[in-house]
Amino acid sequence: MKEGQSRNRKRRRHSTSKPKPQPQNQEGLQSPTKKHKAEANESCKRDEHQTAASASAKRPKPSTFLDKMRARLSGGHFRMLNEKLYTCTGKEALDYFKENPALFNTYHSGYQEQMSHWPELPVNIIIKWLKDRSPSLIVADFGCGDARLAKSVKNKVFSFDLVSDDPSVIACDMSNIRLDKIKLTSVNCITIYVAIHPVLKNMTPLDSSSIDAAVFCLSLMGTNFSSYLQEAHRVLKPRGWLLIAEVKSRFDPNTGGAGPNEFSKAVCDLGFVPVSKDFSNKMFILLYFKKKEKQNSKSKEIEWPELKPCLYKRR
Repeated sequence: MKEGQSRNRKRRRHSTSKPKPQPQNQEGLQSPTKKHKAEANESCKRDEHQTAASASAKRPKPSTFLDKMRARLSGGHFRMLNEKLYTCTGKEALDYFKENPALFNTYHSGYQEQMSHWPELPVNIIIKWLKDRSPSLIVADFGCGDARLAKSVKNKVFSFDLVSDDPSVIACDMSNIRLDKIKLTSVNCITIYVAIHPVLKNMTPLDSSSIDAAVFCLSLMGTNFSSYLQEAHRVLKPRGWLLIAEVKSRFDPNTGGAGPNEFSKAVCDLGFVPVSKDFSNKMFILLYFKKKEKQNSKSKEIEWPELKPCLYKRR
């Protein structure tokens, strides 16, 4: 009996005994167990990895930095060339690019970069305008650039610019050069004819009254832009179309641009009638004219307004 009671007392003492206290540090806090230490170390490593990754993401990569520097240099070169084209004659620009043909590509690369930021491009509107009309219309694209207009429509398009890297583009000065006696039917014939007649090089090789539509899409850049329009007047048929798309700021009198009405009057004095105008776009305006069916026999002195150069800010 005593032995059984003794065993019972031992069980009660064991069941009521307090848990052993965990070792504490000097501040009275419980010391972490091995498991807690491992979890804390793992968490620390994760935080360090995330911090390093974040810092690495913020640090510019060498290739990105170099690309930005190249773009900045290219942009500066474009602005220099752009300013030159707006402040010299067409002949001076032609001679300049003849001496440095690679600069023409530099200019057009910068031009394409600038155009990529425009919400809408005027050439697309002109392409749509042509597609809504007969494909039999013969078109002259003055200052064609990459000849996008010719590549986008079924019409016969004569593409002119200062430099030609494309067989379909004719390099010339777009000034008023009269070649009334030339009878040509294709771009190939034009190229051959101009090549074998050195005197006729750099001229616009089109017959008078041979074109249905003349297009100037952001290309009235030279200080002698009026002579470009005179050449368009010469090659257009009676009632032929003249389409002009230009940067809007060039026609803002409040910032030194020519008044649109003043410009339209000069074009009409040249021998055109206004058909419509579109000022709805934020970046550019569109003007539509038709060549008069009957021209005045007396030549009239035209007061051409000065178009404001479209110059980009230096950075």
